Amino acid sequence: MRRYILLFLLLAALPLLVAEDLRLDILWSNDVHGGIDRAQATFMNPEFPPQLGGGASAATLIKMVRAWESANRQSLLLDAGDFFQGRPVGTVSKGKAVIEFMNYIGYDAMTIGNHEFDIMQDELIEALEMANFPILSCNVIDTATGEIPDYAIPYTIVNRLGLRLGILGFTTTDTEKMSFPENIKGLKFLDEKETVQRYVNILRDEEKVDIVIVLGHAGLPYDIEPTYLSRYDEKGTPRYATRTAHWGYDAQEIAREVTGIDLLIGGHIHKGIPKPWIDPVTHTMVIQSYAYGSNLGLITLTIDPETKTVSGYESPALREGSMITLFEDQFIPDAEALEMIEAQVAKAEVGMDEIVGYSTVHLSRTNVDAQSLMGNTIVEAMKYMVDADFSFLNLGGVRAEIKNGPVTYRSIFEVMPFDNMVVSFTCDGEFLRKIIETRVEGSRAGLIVAGVNVVYSKKRPNFDRVTSLKIGGKAWDPKATYKVVTTDFLMQGNAGLNLLMYVPEENITYHQINLRDAIVHYFKHKSPVTMKLDDRWKRDDNSQPTKEMLNAAQNP
Repeated sequence: MRRYILLFLLLAALPLLVAEDLRLDILWSNDVHGGIDRAQATFMNPEFPPQLGGGASAATLIKMVRAWESANRQSLLLDAGDFFQGRPVGTVSKGKAVIEFMNYIGYDAMTIGNHEFDIMQDELIEALEMANFPILSCNVIDTATGEIPDYAIPYTIVNRLGLRLGILGFTTTDTEKMSFPENIKGLKFLDEKETVQRYVNILRDEEKVDIVIVLGHAGLPYDIEPTYLSRYDEKGTPRYATRTAHWGYDAQEIAREVTGIDLLIGGHIHKGIPKPWIDPVTHTMVIQSYAYGSNLGLITLTIDPETKTVSGYESPALREGSMITLFEDQFIPDAEALEMIEAQVAKAEVGMDEIVGYSTVHLSRTNVDAQSLMGNTIVEAMKYMVDADFSFLNLGGVRAEIKNGPVTYRSIFEVMPFDNMVVSFTCDGEFLRKIIETRVEGSRAGLIVAGVNVVYSKKRPNFDRVTSLKIGGKAWDPKATYKVVTTDFLMQGNAGLNLLMYVPEENITYHQINLRDAIVHYFKHKSPVTMKLDDRWKRDDNSQPTKEMLNAAQNP
């Protein structure tokens, strides 16, 4: 902890050394996903993970930063969305426990993420109405009124250091593709670029703010500079006359194509960056942190008191930059916050440590050609639960791993924190093939599958890429009837599987089984579980169609 204390003391002393600049300390979180409780940092060291202090350690850091405040130095505390769904304390309380913590430590504003709509709006509203701070989103519209829903506002203005700070929020339009239609019924998500620019103009021209901060539930691309150069030339001009992306605008595009933003705090992709990326044309700074409450962001904006403009930034640590990992031994948990959080955790986690089975191997979620040991286990559990011929899950549907040894309900919850339900349907072999073809079209990388053996070639035309297909070890028959199982999330047409929305209702069975419970059932009945990567899914660009595939093509 000595390293942090020295750095914090150095930062705290800077106003005395450079009196001409004002300093605004901005603390932020993004994609907390309910991670306000203590947790082990298995992503750092699976065998000997360091202890993270969660919200209680965050409270210690926040109070430390606020202790620096003076006439020339003040702070803000912000969140960029996806605040509750993912850990038991957040999911079981439907966000209320997280809002209680955010109220306690004094957040100044939060924007809305896509996972806020993993529950029904009336349930979400109950949590949001508890907030003692504004909920921001400028591009979520109630279709009945044409206005922003009552539980949100587009922006808020706060006064710090004698400055007017405009804080604007937006929600990724990907929400429409990633949420259950029932949960976003009556909502429309407006184009991020156009809507953000409109409100930035309002803040600058009508509200006369000095600094504009955008909380955007959208992130920078993983390969920041190569992606930028593929989008824009050396002058920042878009390389394409028309944007063809199927997804919403990301933080890099907003920073480049919207003018007037000083700082954009992003999220959504769960990848932190240690120092802000600065657009070379607009000079907008973009920063974002990792997820699940493992760290807290901190960046200090230096502001010229004469021009009231941002002159630069400072980060609190040499290696981590603006991302402060909340190690419990470095940030001793705040006692009051810890007591409050643990009381909520105790209510949410009743029965979570029950052992439900055993695994003989470490069930990793690392994908190798659309397979992972954890992913394969999940789809095998789905197939087993309803005795299906074929099961499938989207590649992004696996959220954690399971160590070898005893498996608890808690560990399964971490793998599958969302309340997806098991749904099965019957279809002919040709429709089954189309499901697979849809997920290898273009640059798509496939599906997690069980019950099938798929070989495909990317050199072949879209929707004719599957060269070999077996169901249950037998040659695929385009006219045979198969029982297929997946999740209600995918049956709603998400992950590009729009064709599932057209399965006749009479062919669908809603089992009323939570996918988590199906995985628990599998471990209880099949333990010890041994899983391996096998030949269920294979890309071979030199493969040629089998006779069954050729016959189907010739006799559609």
